[in-house]
Formats: sequence, C-alpha cells, structure tokens
Amino acid sequence: MKRLSLSTLFLTLLAASWFFTQNTTAQSNNPTGNGKLRFRTIMTSAQLPAEAQAVLKSAHGGFAVDMRPGKGETSFALKGAGIIQISTDIKSTRMLPTPPEMKDANMHNANIWHAPDGNSYLLFPSNDAGKIFVTTIDGKFVASLGAPAYGTDMGHPGATDYFNGRGGLIPTDIEQLDGLFYVTTGYSNLDYVLTIKPTLNPFKLAWHDLSFGGKGMAPGQFMTGHGITNPPGTKRLDISDRPNSEIDRYTKFGQYISTLKLPLGSLPCDIYYLNNYAVIGALDGPDRSKGAPIYILDNDKLVSTLMPKEDLGLPLFTHVHNAVMREYNGKLYVIAQAWNPGDFAIFEQIVN
Repeated sequence: MKRLSLSTLFLTLLAASWFFTQNTTAQSNNPTGNGKLRFRTIMTSAQLPAEAQAVLKSAHGGFAVDMRPGKGETSFALKGAGIIQISTDIKSTRMLPTPPEMKDANMHNANIWHAPDGNSYLLFPSNDAGKIFVTTIDGKFVASLGAPAYGTDMGHPGATDYFNGRGGLIPTDIEQLDGLFYVTTGYSNLDYVLTIKPTLNPFKLAWHDLSFGGKGMAPGQFMTGHGITNPPGTKRLDISDRPNSEIDRYTKFGQYISTLKLPLGSLPCDIYYLNNYAVIGALDGPDRSKGAPIYILDNDKLVSTLMPKEDLGLPLFTHVHNAVMREYNGKLYVIAQAWNPGDFAIFEQIVN
C-alpha cells in the first residue's frame, strides 16, 4: 500500500476537519427562538451549488415560494451565478439555466405569478439593471420592462414628473394582485409604488396608471419602501418602510389603511405570510452587537425572535435581507438570506 507523506496526510486531515465542521454546523441542534417557535440550523451555504457559493458574499435579494399544492420549490437569484432553486422537501438545491442579461444583474427580490392561462412565472426586480424580469418557472426568459418612457401616465403627478425628468427606475420588490404587478422603488428619490399591467398571448408588460406613496414621513409615504407583500386571502398590500421600523398597509388602489409597528431600530426589509404567521427579516436589531433578528408574528403579535448570529453561531448574519417560511411534514422552516456580507441558511422548527 502506498504511504502518504506527512504533509499530504496533514492536508487530508485538515480538509476532512473542514468538511466535518461545515456539515455539523449545518446539523447544529443549538436553538433559537421562543416557545413552540424554536428553530435549529439544518442547511448552510455549504450546501449551495458551487456557482452560488462563489458569489454569495455579495448576496442582496430574496425568495419566491411556489405555494401550489404538491409544490413548494423556493427560488432566488445571485448576481454572477443565476437562479437557484431549493427543493420541495427543503433538502437540496440546484442551479436553473438563467438568461445572461439576468445572470450578471442583481435580482433584489423574487416572486411568483400563477397566470390565468395556467402557466406560472418568476418575477424579479433588478435594482442595478433598472428592470423587471419575468421567466418561466424553470428560468427561461419571457419578458423584461425598463423605466417608463417620457410622457407615460403613471397615475400620479409625482411619479409621472419623476420619469419625465429622466429619473431612474430602481425596483426593490414586486408583488402581484388582481392582474397587476406592484413595484416598490425605495432605493430612489421616487419611493412610489408603481404598477405594471401584464398581458398574455403574447406575454407583454406595460406601465399602468396607478402609483402611490412618495418619499416622506406622513401617513401613506415612505422613507424607504423596500418590500411589498399581498397577505394570502386578502386584497391588501403590506409595504416595509425600513427606516421607520414599520409595515404600512394599503388597499390595492393605494389607499393607506394602517401601520404595524416593529421594535425600534429593526429596519424590516420585507414581510412574508404563512397561515396566521408572518416572518420578517430585519436589517438590524435593537442591539446591533448581537446581529440582526428574524421576527415571527402570530396574528400581528410578536411571538418569537430568531437570532442566527448570536444563538446559532452564523457569523455572517449581521444583517438579514430576506426571510420566508415553509411548512413541510408538520414542521415549519425559515429560509433566510444575509446581506453585507451575504450568507444563506435554513432553520427547522424544533418539535418536542
């Protein structure tokens, strides 16, 4: 039998040690959270495809969950890699073929639209490309839409004048409700919610004459309208006003309803609903030395706080940019993405 040199043996043991550490971290039983909503880490970035791991440090996006019966795949995109899909059983990940114009741009969030023609589409707002991208559920390019042309009626003088003055489109999130796409633009001086009208056969996107919000501190305005969500079973739109640590609620016509306040300093990026629960990824927490929290609400009441950095030892979770919740085989799962630096993890509910 061929003998290994001491240096080769050392390197082999070192690699084995690293692999063991990565995989035991992914299976850590250290808990985080409160009451029946306590979680442990079951997957880290080490389980992502190699292409995704190579660019994960710059992650700055969010997730789309296919909630159809028998589905559950979760998709997101990383600049420089493309679209990644998490399996229905939350055990594996894979890369999807991604259009070149999307692969090299940042997809700041993601959503899914089940169209009236029976097809489903992934929706991606690209903050750096200044476009909305649409693909099939398998990642094939369908359509894109850039900034409104001069003279386009955006439904509000503030938004119309902004684009007539050659203001840039910087979309941060996209949601669909009753045949319209709603787009937040909180990274720009615009900070309105804009709307897009999709049409089928052939598939086209066009700007629609409804917009609302605007930058400001008054009710119905945003300082940074970052994420937008339609709670299932409602006609409501929930928009995260990040600097003000709140979720502002609107009708589908853009009429302000109310505000859900969150802990001061939490800087919520988005809100995601599953049954009576809501999960919120926070860019910061009241105590920034502990890393950012993930809040879980039950009927708008804060019932559990997940601390990936402090409790689970995930050092890159200084800021949480997005989190969604899944249910599988009677357990809840939280899928989360960190930002600056980027990271990724999945947490499983601890059921006694």
